[in-house]
Amino acid sequence: MSNAWRKKLIEGIDFDDVEFYGNLGFKCGLEIHQQLDTKKKLFCRCPVGYRNDEPDAIILRHMRPTLSEMGTYDGTALMEFKTKKQIIYQLYRGNVCTYEMDDTPPFPINQEALDYAIEIALMLGCQLVDEVHITRKQYLDGSIPTGFQRTAIIGLNGWIPYRDRKIRIQQLALEEDACREVQDKGHTIIFRTDRLSTPLVEIVTKPDMHTPHEAAEVDELLGRLLRASGRVRRGIGSARQDVNVSITGSDRIEIKGVPRTPDIRPLTHYEALRQKALLELRDKLHARGITEQTLKATCHDVTKLFYDPQERKRYGIPDDADRVNAVNLVGWQGLLKHKTQPGLTFAAELAGRVRVIACLDRMPNILVLDNQTEGKLHGETDVPVELEEHVRKAIGADKNDTLVLVWGSVEDVKTGAEEIIIRVKEAAEIIPQETRQHMVDKCRTDFERILPGPDRMYPDTDSPPEAISKERVVRIQGTMAPKPWDREKEYAGMGIPAHLARQLAIHPNARFFDRLVGGISINPRILAEALVEWHRAIAREKLAAEITADMPDEQRLERFFISAGKNRTPRRALYCTFRLLLHGLYTKDAEPPAPLSTDELKSLCEKVIAERKDVRYKTRKLTLDFLLGEVIDQSAGRAEPEQIISFLENRIPSFQPAV
Repeated sequence: MSNAWRKKLIEGIDFDDVEFYGNLGFKCGLEIHQQLDTKKKLFCRCPVGYRNDEPDAIILRHMRPTLSEMGTYDGTALMEFKTKKQIIYQLYRGNVCTYEMDDTPPFPINQEALDYAIEIALMLGCQLVDEVHITRKQYLDGSIPTGFQRTAIIGLNGWIPYRDRKIRIQQLALEEDACREVQDKGHTIIFRTDRLSTPLVEIVTKPDMHTPHEAAEVDELLGRLLRASGRVRRGIGSARQDVNVSITGSDRIEIKGVPRTPDIRPLTHYEALRQKALLELRDKLHARGITEQTLKATCHDVTKLFYDPQERKRYGIPDDADRVNAVNLVGWQGLLKHKTQPGLTFAAELAGRVRVIACLDRMPNILVLDNQTEGKLHGETDVPVELEEHVRKAIGADKNDTLVLVWGSVEDVKTGAEEIIIRVKEAAEIIPQETRQHMVDKCRTDFERILPGPDRMYPDTDSPPEAISKERVVRIQGTMAPKPWDREKEYAGMGIPAHLARQLAIHPNARFFDRLVGGISINPRILAEALVEWHRAIAREKLAAEITADMPDEQRLERFFISAGKNRTPRRALYCTFRLLLHGLYTKDAEPPAPLSTDELKSLCEKVIAERKDVRYKTRKLTLDFLLGEVIDQSAGRAEPEQIISFLENRIPSFQPAV
């Protein structure tokens, strides 16, 4: 989808229209995953870090489901097993050990990560558990080599303020991150293991957001709280959010891995409309007397009708397709063209299932024969009447039936045909609980997997429970960061502008500012400006100039600002020396300079006037401004503008303006 079309899709939509979404019965909840800023991984002692170089080794594995404690299989695990994926893991000696490959039991849980998780749970107002119990959560998509993720609930029943109400926090869990997907093609998927087992917290809210706009605002609010804690990693890939959406009459649908907060608005809006469209499709099916029990769908091998290579090429059927099957949906004429999302029809729902579960991912992967009605999959192919009639006659299909062709290897086509029948049965009864992935255009979604259920959870017998002592909680509370909205109020009381207070409240330097501001005589506004805006601008300047000097540590910064306060360093001189410090050009024993004395200032002003006596401007003010700038530059910012102007105004009248 082009950017212009995407823009058109969201223009004019009021994502906070309470009446519209209320009539839909819109409900939304969030699952936020945020990596913690620890040095080591969660259940081993490998360092946390990303790698983009060539791997040191690879291994190949296959996954199979296991029974839960209740003797049942999780639906998602069974679905993933159908895909028959071979999983390749790229390994790095410096970031992966035998634990990640499930060849060694887990080490004791990372205590630094546990402290950080407890702190964030307290910031969310959660009730802490008495004991941390590690459980296993099955993941058969291959993203974790063990086939399960180790996770532990840390806090329950928290809340954050939003507008005039509370957003309830269902739970906060501490868990290990999964691998990074590198490639997924056919029956082979490749993962990079550098990110594997990085500690992260998962925050799950109740479905308390009633519009897409509210969902995005709450996501931003929680993100700000996490950054304000100072305990989370920053940068691309460190945070991901899953969004759960439902409307009246529909089950929960999860949109997985939404990368940006602004994308939540259009994604949840169109997901709600997709669910409404699926409910309308169900009503159309019932009006025709088609239910889950009465639905008739048969599968037929029609490979012999597509032996001609030219015919295959014309209809998008690859030469290497061993089998072509036709699924006959009795009485479905015209229904596969039922619109579900912008530019998509219900046929796309079938194509998504076939793509993921049968691994038939060369698109288009199905072809709809529907008596030449509109709505073929994405409108890609027009089928001649003769061919369609030939196929219908070969399998004995009625004119009111819809045919869906699927092709590929014998086993994959069998799986694909079965999934088409499963999905149309679901359409006649329910909206299936699914995990969906956002498409490139960020407005539409596609099938990813069946939504996991409770059967995939079971205790981890390798990890003993760990009590959370009162002493530990008190210690953490003593160093816990204020909530960002509380910080903003406090900073506003110091005279810091609202926009700067909002940035500082979640800035990595916020804790440093809080510790330093009360003990030095620098104006809090200037200190905040230095740590946020100056720091960012100088860091970008260093990057552009390819300056590789390390940033000074907090002790060096503290000494710098304490000296600046004692010396009453003027604002501009402070910026100049701060820039030198961050560029690595400031000597170890150097201090921010004091302002010029009165005599030094007068002497410098006389010098500048003498040097620029031939400069003439049309107005006295322009002449004054020019000389002011010259004095400031030559003083390296040590002279305050007000003092310079006061002295120069007595000398400017001797200058004659230019004609």
